[in-house]
Amino acid sequence: ATHKISPPDQRLMIAISGIPGAGKTTLAKTVTDRLNTLSQASPLRPLAAYVPMDGYHLTRAQLDALPDPAQAHARRGAAYTFDAASLLSLVVALREPLGASTRTIYAPSFSHALKDPVENEISISPSTQILIFEGNYLALDKEPWSQISRLFNERWFLEVGFDIARKRLVARHLAAGIASSEKEAWRRIEENDMINALEIVQHRVAIDELIQSLDTAVQEPSH
Repeated sequence: ATHKISPPDQRLMIAISGIPGAGKTTLAKTVTDRLNTLSQASPLRPLAAYVPMDGYHLTRAQLDALPDPAQAHARRGAAYTFDAASLLSLVVALREPLGASTRTIYAPSFSHALKDPVENEISISPSTQILIFEGNYLALDKEPWSQISRLFNERWFLEVGFDIARKRLVARHLAAGIASSEKEAWRRIEENDMINALEIVQHRVAIDELIQSLDTAVQEPSH
């Protein structure tokens, strides 16, 4: 309904945020796929696109150049280990009115194999009118994140219990090669992910949709 009343020259931009392990990626991809299926859009001209903020991780080389490289690598995933300025530039560019001069805009993705972002991996065509962003800090009430947050039409927050998130993160860290053992995965979760989670929960902007993430599935709100 929101999209139907949006100006035709403006994209509808939704941000899904939440703590690590909340299920943001699953929800964002599901919503994007459902929109494209319902719209019967051509795969070459999709109505909706999924835009993760993971591509804006600082590279390992950039982390090496920070004042405390060891701490920066240990805390990779914290808000300060992202290139928020470049993400802001992307969101501002996507906020520009759509018209005859609109060109395809490219965004980076993140490769767990390379352990670094991959430039221009995500293409957003002029025909794409709905953008589903997802990431830990898209509703963080600290600059420049709050400036980014204000540019979205809607802000959704995916809630999950910390214990459920921890279990999901153990499996994720092992699968992605972030940790080589369960012990290492648990240590990283407690010394990094849960610290980030507290910041995300305690410093949150006003939310438009609060969604509960269950242990076995992602549940959307009823209206």
